[in-house]
Amino acid sequence: MRYWDASALVPLVVSEPSTELARTWLAEDSEIVTWAWTRVEIASAIERRAREGAVSRRDRRQVLERLDTFADTWDEVTEVLAVRSRASLLLARHPLRAADAGQLGAALLVNEQLDGRPLSFMCLDRRLSEAAELEGLRVTDG
Repeated sequence: MRYWDASALVPLVVSEPSTELARTWLAEDSEIVTWAWTRVEIASAIERRAREGAVSRRDRRQVLERLDTFADTWDEVTEVLAVRSRASLLLARHPLRAADAGQLGAALLVNEQLDGRPLSFMCLDRRLSEAAELEGLRVTDG
């Protein structure tokens, strides 16, 4: 099982330099577990690209539809209070943004349920990858 941060999922929805790497990861193991807020993070990335002109208005609609279809295939961590308490502690230990602390908190919650097997954490964000590694996750990054 692999936990996917939004940074690793965005290239599966929007073409970018890390798309082939993310596709390789997905081909190796298509089971995706992620945080419930991930869909919003990816939508934010799509909308930012649309505002910047990197994604046309027509393509924006198609990409958002692709996101909805793709998101229906993954499992989401929805235990908000448990993730929030972990994320708050992580913010004191690591230089993370709130959304990244939520991602890592959700991954740690999943990891606790795996009977000692380290969870693979798929991430393309250097700062978040470093924090995840320090928290004991097996990080796969670019």
